[in-house]
Amino acid sequence: MMHVEIYTDGAARGNPDGPGGCAAVLGYTDTRGVLHQKELSQGYVRTTNNRMELMGAIMGLEALTRPCDVTLHSDSQYLVKAFNDHWIEGWQKKGWKNSKKEPVKNQDLWMRLLKAMEPHHVQFVWVRGHNGNDLNERCDTLATSAADGSDLLEDPGA
Repeated sequence: MMHVEIYTDGAARGNPDGPGGCAAVLGYTDTRGVLHQKELSQGYVRTTNNRMELMGAIMGLEALTRPCDVTLHSDSQYLVKAFNDHWIEGWQKKGWKNSKKEPVKNQDLWMRLLKAMEPHHVQFVWVRGHNGNDLNERCDTLATSAADGSDLLEDPGA
């Protein structure tokens, strides 16, 4: 099974109107041992930061054409803790509720992410800020350039 590293970043520093952008970088080694990078950007997305991080993770996973061993790096504690601290399992057991009355935010994206993860073995790693991580910095650059472009997308769930 091929190993793929996915780095997500939802922050677009070039957006004057607040948070925006959605980007992921896939890093993988081919059968000859050569490292490759595939850059993905969904353009400028007007939505919340947590939704952007989820969308970046979904984008990266949906770009994979066969089952892979995936390490997903994100600077979103919310995204990483949802899986590492078993929040997802708790939400599913409670019928996608945080408490008796409060539904889980971003349920549409969490369910899409779970579907995107199905064929893969995925582990989540929190990247503290960017911490000098070149691929995560590249995600930020991608998101920023997308925000500066004209490819505006509206997130219907925001």
